Amino acid sequence: MHIEAMKRMNNASPLILALDTSDLQIAHKWIECTRESIGVYKLGLEFFAMFGSKGVEEIIAQHGVEIFLDLKLHDIPHTVAGATRAVAHLKPRFLTVHAAGGAAMVSSAVENAPSTDITAVTILTSLSDADLKDLGFASNALMSAAQLAKVAVGGGARAIVSSPFEIEAIRESVGAAPIIITPGVRPADSQGGDDQVRVMTPQQALTRGANYVVIGRPITSLWSQGAPAMRDKAAQILAESI
Repeated sequence: MHIEAMKRMNNASPLILALDTSDLQIAHKWIECTRESIGVYKLGLEFFAMFGSKGVEEIIAQHGVEIFLDLKLHDIPHTVAGATRAVAHLKPRFLTVHAAGGAAMVSSAVENAPSTDITAVTILTSLSDADLKDLGFASNALMSAAQLAKVAVGGGARAIVSSPFEIEAIRESVGAAPIIITPGVRPADSQGGDDQVRVMTPQQALTRGANYVVIGRPITSLWSQGAPAMRDKAAQILAESI
């Protein structure tokens, strides 16, 4: 199938699957058995540290899928500009930076990756309000995320990453145009929240106004049971989400 046709087949799904693996062949197999239900695939620091740009290029060339390159860049604007230029040729659908880097830093990423939706991460879903207080934040996660989103969109970010609990406040802060991507989602039948403390179901997050939800281990942990188990779980979650 032509790459553009494959992209059109998948991009209607609001599910982003996190390919959190250091095994490139397993990443390929995960895509093959879930692509009917997944809209975008997230490649994070673990993957990029192992395989770099060539690994990302291989994934795109072989499968024709859209990529969420989750590098969470956070440095001075000049450094982020250089890092963004270094990966801009990959043309990921999304590339993450930390909103806490400020509007100028976000703008430097936007200017150097015009074909990508620069995506600003607000407050990590692993952090609680108590954690933020310990870190010196003046406001709780809700207020902090909304303010960070406003700063990032002011710098040109076209997408925002936040906990599902902050979606509505962020919409009030930045309006309807920016894409909101929410990690911290778990199917209703999942056991526990792993290392994320602010979680809800994919359907709840999408109902609140998220455009995409990121999911990983509830699907990928089933790999030990075989590709059909992963495929069926991805299909189940999609059916429950739309």
